[in-house]
Formats: sequence, structure tokens, C-alpha cells
Amino acid sequence: MKLLVGVDRSDRALAVLEAADKRAKATENDLTVAVVEYEDGPPIDRLEQDVRGCLSELSSDAKVRSLTGHAGSQLVDFAERKNFDQIIIDGGKTSPLGKIQLNDVAEFVLLNAPMTVTLVR
Repeated sequence: MKLLVGVDRSDRALAVLEAADKRAKATENDLTVAVVEYEDGPPIDRLEQDVRGCLSELSSDAKVRSLTGHAGSQLVDFAERKNFDQIIIDGGKTSPLGKIQLNDVAEFVLLNAPMTVTLVR
């Protein structure tokens, strides 16, 4: 299977990447990391450098791609064009009542991706 993990500048991004890499290795699947740049976020080259450093520490051979624009639509579009079987993204936070609170990117991907979407929490 081909797995695509979306990584942004969130606090949990590298933890999501580590979880996706662990799953890919355990199941012998191909992993690609999509580094997503937000319009008002930090430069993508810095984030991409952090991702490559994390992958190096994990001894991962995952490919890294950079996407710009609306993160959700870019992830879904890239996953469709490259025939990925699954998208892995941050699962959001939990409310005081135990409900999942999705950000706009996770909500967009869940509602629009034609392939399986896994939320890492």
C-alpha cells in the first residue's frame, strides 16, 4: 500500500510522522511525507528540514514532497493524482467532554478524500 502522511507546523506533527513511519515499517508499506505550507505559516524549507531530520533519526526511507496552498485540498488532490491508498493526518484535540475537535484541514480531508483517512491521536 501507498501511505501519505500530511505534516504541518503543529505541535504534534512529528509525533504523527513517527506513528506513520512505524506503521509503514510494520506493514512494509511505502510512505510519502507531504510537507504542507500554510499561507501565514513559517517557511516550508525550515519545516521540510525538520521532517528530513526526523526521518533520518528514524532511519526511514520515506519520500518527502512539499505542497503549498490550502492544506486539505492539496493533500486530497496529491493523494488522488498519485494513487495513494491512505492519508494519515493529525487527529485533532479532545474536548473536555471527550469529543474529537477537528481542525479545518482534518475535516476537509475526511469529507473529501476518496481513500481511507487515518487520524493519529
